[in-house]
Amino acid sequence: MRFMVLVPANPQSEAGEMPRTDDLEAMTKYNEELAKAGVMLAADGLHPTSRGAKVRFDGPQRTVIDGPFTEAKEIVAGYWIWECASREEAIEWLERAPFDGGIEIELRPIFEPDDFGEQLTPELREANERLRAQGSARG
Repeated sequence: MRFMVLVPANPQSEAGEMPRTDDLEAMTKYNEELAKAGVMLAADGLHPTSRGAKVRFDGPQRTVIDGPFTEAKEIVAGYWIWECASREEAIEWLERAPFDGGIEIELRPIFEPDDFGEQLTPELREANERLRAQGSARG
């Protein structure tokens, strides 16, 4: 099972402040444990919303909205993609993360092709597998 782990932003990350060296060291050590166990498939931090944009879709109309997104209540500052045998294993890994201060980290399962049932026809399955392979090849 694959999971996305969403790390929320805070005032410092939204201001573009870099984490302290000791925080980076702790996170690097944790990421090394995840990688060594074969759990971590991907991980990245995100720039503040001031460097981002949103696109609003309304029928044929497309509206670009530049950041920052101060009205957003829950902004993502980073993420991991993990592969674990179960939700319980993913939670066990998350409980070891070097966070503090009441932060809440969101853990969400990622849909797998079989989750879509018969709506994902063999043709659609093949097309999606081809697209995933192309994306992986780009690296």
